[in-house]
Amino acid sequence: MRLSTCILPIYPWAEGAGIWRRAEELGLDTAYTYDHLSWRSFRDGPWFGAVPTLAAAAATTSRIRLGTLVTSPNFREPVTLAKDLMTLDDVSSGRMTLGIGAGTSSGFDATVFGDDPWPMRERTERFEEFVGLLDRLLTEPAVTYDGTYYSAHEARTIPGCVQDPRVPFVVAGGGPRGMRLAARYGQGWVTTGASLPDDATPADSSAAVASQVSTVRAACEAEGRDPATLHTVLLAGFTPDRLFDSVGAFDDVVGRYAEAGIDEIVLHHPIPDSSFAADLDAYEAVVAHHTGA
Repeated sequence: MRLSTCILPIYPWAEGAGIWRRAEELGLDTAYTYDHLSWRSFRDGPWFGAVPTLAAAAATTSRIRLGTLVTSPNFREPVTLAKDLMTLDDVSSGRMTLGIGAGTSSGFDATVFGDDPWPMRERTERFEEFVGLLDRLLTEPAVTYDGTYYSAHEARTIPGCVQDPRVPFVVAGGGPRGMRLAARYGQGWVTTGASLPDDATPADSSAAVASQVSTVRAACEAEGRDPATLHTVLLAGFTPDRLFDSVGAFDDVVGRYAEAGIDEIVLHHPIPDSSFAADLDAYEAVVAHHTGA
């Protein structure tokens, strides 16, 4: 099981640089960040841009992979995003991963431009077109495309990504169309867990995730793809699991989700007085135990 972290972009870089370096020192596989303009209870506090944050993190680390969880079409456009991703892959010497999802119709990102949120069908269609065009932009030196929602006219992405054939995509999708996209374009698939009743147990959660993994593997088979080639990721913090009670308790969490078919667990770096509050020493203890740092 790979172990990674998600560092929200709330820190001035004088403070944030040390947190990203510490993630590398702890032996974590990947350090992700949210690609939002703001998020829920953090809306009225500090919140920095994902792309420059990742560029700075690339310059201050040397081994750990870097990525977004997740980027969405809510305020991104494929042509400019492709150029940013190509640049981040270069700055990081090929350590960039793109977590990508459809986004939601609620929240600041969906209305920041003053428009009404997209209906669910349009959001799904946009996401499909967005991912397909982004794949072309990152694998072809010049792209012309005229779609329903997005266009490109002789868009150049030269010299291309450091990674071959491009930056890996980790696709978020709990529904059939999202899972098909993951099977078609993704090197990985990511979930935050299934929607469960408030009284759901940790065992209920891992069983529900096992069902999701089974469904996305079936989507791979329908695409003529070996399911074993799709990396599976759980972004923790939204399930009923008690992650940091003890090293033993964390080992139990890892074991249950490994059995469910998850290859990588992403832990939020603790943030006091938030939904991601946790004891920093306990967080580092379970991470170091797992990575051997």
